[in-house]
Amino acid sequence: MAKLLLVEDNEMNRDMLSRRLMRKGYDVIIAVDGGEGVQMAQSQKPDLILMDMSLPVLDGWTATKQLKAADETKAIPIIALTAHAMSGDKEKALEAGCDDYDSKPIELPRLLDKIEANLKKVS
Repeated sequence: MAKLLLVEDNEMNRDMLSRRLMRKGYDVIIAVDGGEGVQMAQSQKPDLILMDMSLPVLDGWTATKQLKAADETKAIPIIALTAHAMSGDKEKALEAGCDDYDSKPIELPRLLDKIEANLKKVS
C-alpha cells in the first residue's frame, strides 16, 4: 500500500480527499501547511506527495523547492494541486520541481491516474 502525504490547509478539501484516497487503499498522512509538509516528508518518507500550492507558513512552491533540494526527499514524486488553473501555473509548478500537476476541483479518476503513473516511475 502506497503512503501518500497530503499537504492541504483547507479542512473540507483535506477531509474529503483523504477519505476518498483511503477508500482506494492508500495510506494517507496529512500536513496542514508547507512547513509541516516538509517536516513530515523528511520524517515519514511518503511514496508520493500531493502538494497544495496556496499554503500558510510556507507556500507549496517553496516547500517543493526545499524537498527537491534535499537528498533524502528529492526522489519523492510531488503532484501540485491548485485552484489557480491559470495559464502558466502548470509550468510554474514543474519549474518548482513538481513531477505533475492537477487542478481543483479535484476529479478523483484523473488524480488517481496521475498518482499511479507517478508511483510507477519510482518503483
